[in-house]
Formats: sequence, C-alpha cells, structure tokens
Amino acid sequence: MIEALVGLTGELGLEGDAARLAGHLTAAAAIVLLAWLADLIVRRLLLRAVHFMISRSAAGWDDALVQHRVLARAAQIAPAVVVYVSANAFGETAEIWIQRLTQLWMVLVAVRTASSLLDAGVDLYDRTALAQEKPILGYAQVATILAWIVAGIFAVSILLQKEPWGLLTGLGAMSAVLLLVFRDSILGFVAGIQIAINDLVRKGDWIEMPSHGADGDVIDISLHTVRVQNWDKTITSIPVQALVSSSFRNWRGMTESGGRRIKRSVLIDVDSVRFCDDEMLERFGRMALLSDYVARRRQEIEQWNREHAVDADEPVNGRRMTNVGTFRAYLRAYLQAHPMIHKEMTFLVRQLAPTREGLPLEIYVFSRDQVWAHYEDIQADIFDHVLAAAPEFGLRVAQDPGGRDVREAGREMGEALGAAMGEASAR
Repeated sequence: MIEALVGLTGELGLEGDAARLAGHLTAAAAIVLLAWLADLIVRRLLLRAVHFMISRSAAGWDDALVQHRVLARAAQIAPAVVVYVSANAFGETAEIWIQRLTQLWMVLVAVRTASSLLDAGVDLYDRTALAQEKPILGYAQVATILAWIVAGIFAVSILLQKEPWGLLTGLGAMSAVLLLVFRDSILGFVAGIQIAINDLVRKGDWIEMPSHGADGDVIDISLHTVRVQNWDKTITSIPVQALVSSSFRNWRGMTESGGRRIKRSVLIDVDSVRFCDDEMLERFGRMALLSDYVARRRQEIEQWNREHAVDADEPVNGRRMTNVGTFRAYLRAYLQAHPMIHKEMTFLVRQLAPTREGLPLEIYVFSRDQVWAHYEDIQADIFDHVLAAAPEFGLRVAQDPGGRDVREAGREMGEALGAAMGEASAR
C-alpha cells in the first residue's frame, strides 16, 4: 500500500524521502479516516439502533446495560480493529508496534467493558429481595480488581512479547509483595465472606457501633467498608473486618420480631405508700379497669383473714391491699387494654429494688409499632397517663427538690418559727 502511495505522490512531483513521507502520511490519514468511520457506524448508527430497541423492550436487564454503558464501551473496540488490520500498510517494523499498541487498547476496552458488566450485574441483583440479605458488591469489586490484574499481565506480555503464563510464574515469587499491597482487599474479602455466611449485617439494618461512632441504617456494603447513615444524617464508614473482629449491635431482631421494647420506670415516694382503707377501696372499685380486680381481691383477702382469725384492729395483721400494689394492677389492666401494646411478648409491670431516690415502678412491654416517631408517641402517652394517675392512688412521684420547693419549705419554717417566738413572748 505504501509503495502504491509513493508512486502516486511521484506522479504529483514528489521524489525520494519526500515521496515516502507523503505516502506514509496519506496512509495514516486514510487509516484514521477508516477508523473514524468504523467508530461512527458502530456508535452513532448501530449502537443507537440497539438502544432504541432496548428502550422499547419490556425487560429490565437490558436497561442496566445501557445505564452502565456496557455496550458503549464495547463499541470502542471497532476503530482498534480497523487500525490493527491496516497496520501492515506501514512496513514490518511499524506494523509490530502499531499492532502492539492496538492490542493494549483492546485489552483496556475489554477490562472496562467487563467492569461495567459487573456493575450492571450488581445493579440487577440489588433489585431482588435476596440482595438485602446477601449483598454481592464486595465480591464484584474483588472480581474487578482481578480483571485489572489480569489485564495488566496481558499488557506487559504484549509489550515484552512473552507468554502471560510465564509472567504469572514470575509473579509467584512476588506473592509476599502482592499480599502486602492487597492486604486490605484480602482482609475485606475474607470478612465479607464471614459476614455473608453468618448473616451478620444486611443492607438496611439498623446497627450501633460506638467504637466507630456509628448509629443508624446500613446503606452500602462494599469490599473495604460498610457505610452507615447515622440518625443525624452523617455518614460513618466502618472497615468490613471491624464488623468481624469487634462487637456491634444489630437491631434487625427487633424489626423482625414485630415489637419494640418500652422499658422505663417512675420513682414513687416511699412515704406515700400505705395500706388501703375502706374509702379508698370503694373509690378504686368504681374505676372501670379495676372494679373486677378490687372485688376479687377483697373477697380473697377477707376470706383468708377470717380463716386465720386475724385481728383486724391492727392494719399489719393478716393480709391487706396497698395503694402501690393496686396501682400496679391498674397499670397492668391499662396496658392490657391499650391497642398498641403487644400482648404476646414480654409483659411486666414490676417493682425494682428501692433506692434513696424512691421506689422504682417499671413498665416492661413491647409496642406494636416500630416506627421511631410513633413508638416515642406511644411511650410518652403511656407515661403521661402513669404520672397523672399516680395521685389518684394516693401516691407521689419522687423527684429532687426544686427552687420552688426550697422556697415553700423556707416559708413554712419561717412561719413556724414566728409562731413559736410569738407564743414564747406571750408567756
């Protein structure tokens, strides 16, 4: 081809080296033009036609190929093929180097296409229900790294004109260096396998890991990191291996159980705890939630006291109902009637050990609604009622004295002191 172009340039008046240079430039321009035409035909015509058919298709997998530019990257090989086939136009020496460079471009196109294909596969997999339990992004990243390593080996073998398997044998001697370079990737890959096998974390799980400042939903699991969106909307990145080597809390069990725990107590002033007298029992018996309980307990206690000939003149003799015990029974009935409390899960209204601050009365139940805002509303409504109902049973909720309490105590002490001094002066 070059000789023909040299003859053509000779007819135009060029001779010797000038004719040969002109022939080379003309051949290069012709090849570049052919490569551009091949790229134009494949990318502007063929690729657009394929995209048009994909847009009309009802399938979803082909849309992922377009979105991740798999076909667009694969089409970049067309001009390389034209250049590779036409390289013999420049002579044997030039042909060798042009073909080598073209092969390098083909390897680059192939590995980029493979990377895009893996991304499309991950995208399609993430649309399935299984993706929440078994994410594969980390494995896809490992495959991408391996693809680039293989591409690098082929690139070196093309430049050195040696078999890639021989290079792989040489790389075996560099395994220690490779382990050091890819240490984090290897650890992340192994940890990712452990997480997947043991089902430790899924995308969408709420996890707490105070050591890394994470408290929120898992939004991504990759080869090296697990990304958590905290409740304040910040993002925390946790090394994958840290989830295997360190402790963390996963709230998935709460989500799957169908309930969310309410565990909170109020402190009752011990000085307000006393036996119930007849007037109190009559009033408690008129409460809709307590009427059956009070009637049953009074009958049971009276019968027991008669059978044991208890002296009723002393309140501590025999059995008696107390206001705090009746209050606990009322809270149990109130929670049993509450539509948002899970009756099939742990259900307790209990006393804890008394402290110097008061007697803790704890509610330990589960809400049916797990949504954070709804759960907080349910919990607040319950304890609004608890605090408001306690005085109806003659109970006082304990709290540290405030400024008003101190002023009232000072005023009462002043009045008492003034009265005492007045009586003393009167004498």
